[in-house]
Amino acid sequence: MKENCAFVIMIKDRWWRDFCRLHREGKKVHSYVQGGWAPPKNTSLIFFYVTKPAAEIAGYAEFIERKVGEAESLWSEHGNESVLQTKEKYEEFIRNKQRVSFIRFKNLQEAAKPIPLNNVLMLLGVKRLARKGFYINKETADKLIALMT
Repeated sequence: MKENCAFVIMIKDRWWRDFCRLHREGKKVHSYVQGGWAPPKNTSLIFFYVTKPAAEIAGYAEFIERKVGEAESLWSEHGNESVLQTKEKYEEFIRNKQRVSFIRFKNLQEAAKPIPLNNVLMLLGVKRLARKGFYINKETADKLIALMT
């Protein structure tokens, strides 16, 4: 069984809502922008933990790739996949970072029943979630999907 089957990523509520809106409007491929060398490097699925005030796993998607590179060239190549609608918003968001990560994903699935933080903590057997995100195995990923549907 592949141990790095899925990755749980932290995302702010406003970015999550924007990704969902774009998905409902027909956008197929999305990119989540982070500064520096952001995880995940290699996985099959991404689960989205929407931070407070929502504090819940609200959906998942198929991981395509993580692209790390120069901020300018990645914006030119994948900026249209981001929720940052203009280059000005992108530059304000990355705050002069030279290297950024674009976490690319497709087939975004919104949870019919988002999983509250307390339930996630119990399922994982931890007291807190890692702020940079974390990998989970296939068995845990399957449990999360079952709880969301």
